[in-house]
Amino acid sequence: MEEISVSLVVPVRNEEDSLEELFLGIDRQTLAPSEIIIVDGGSTDQTLAIVRQRSQYDSRIRLIETSGATPGKGRNIGITVAANEWVALTDGGIILEPDWLELMVKRLQIAQDVGIVYGDFAPVRDSFFEKIASLSYVDPKRNGQIRARFIASSLLNKKAWERVGGFPDWRAAEDLIFMDGLEAVGIPYSTEPRALVHWKLRPDLFSTFSKFVTYSKHNVWAVRQWDWHYGILKQYLLLVPFLILAILHTWFWLLTIPLWMMARTAKRILSHRVELGLTPLFNPLIVFGVLGLIFCIDMATFIGWIKALIVKKQHRQAR
Repeated sequence: MEEISVSLVVPVRNEEDSLEELFLGIDRQTLAPSEIIIVDGGSTDQTLAIVRQRSQYDSRIRLIETSGATPGKGRNIGITVAANEWVALTDGGIILEPDWLELMVKRLQIAQDVGIVYGDFAPVRDSFFEKIASLSYVDPKRNGQIRARFIASSLLNKKAWERVGGFPDWRAAEDLIFMDGLEAVGIPYSTEPRALVHWKLRPDLFSTFSKFVTYSKHNVWAVRQWDWHYGILKQYLLLVPFLILAILHTWFWLLTIPLWMMARTAKRILSHRVELGLTPLFNPLIVFGVLGLIFCIDMATFIGWIKALIVKKQHRQAR
């Protein structure tokens, strides 16, 4: 097989707490990237200082500073200047397994006609909150397959990137739009479930809520309500007949609400049984923690939806 050189592109912003682990993972790669392009989106913490210090003894590192690039724009900037045809993509807050890049390149050599290879990811579950967060919104593990397409664990061909016009300049949903764009123009892909990265989730309730408000808002602006929002709205609309029955008949119909939430919670927990078994389902702290976080994310979704519609309306009025 012809040897493949790979550029690694990482968009970052205020990642001082995660960069050391990211660089450690890069240093341990069994197949080293020939260059490491860090695109900073306007960090106000020690991110820039950490990258500059690293670059003094690692000549592969190239730091590109911007005043406020979104993740999509940051990736576009990095891919544009990358010296190689193949570009590996990851993010701040990611921990790389040592054979991550090597396994994706080996997969590429087997499936040589593809435009992108997707590796896999797993959530970091060091704390109790991270455990319930992973159960609440992270895709479950599937035997022999990746959890889902994840741009922060991928190996991309520059020609495929050019064909779809790059990533949209969004704070969120840019990865989904880009990956859907690749499929829309018929660019084939392959997956390598063994090429694993570990994803650090938001560490607490407040940051999780804020992040999902942002996700929701940008998904609405990208007209992707069908992908997420409508499903949640449908769930709550199903409760309307029971609320009417509670008003017209008896309040006992209100008991369907907690039963419905418990059913949603049990379904989420059971979807992770491949990796965690059934034990979490019999832990009341986990069950009620997941239930509460699911409800919190639902509310963040609706708040972000409303905010997106208000801002759109204001923009129309301004024009």
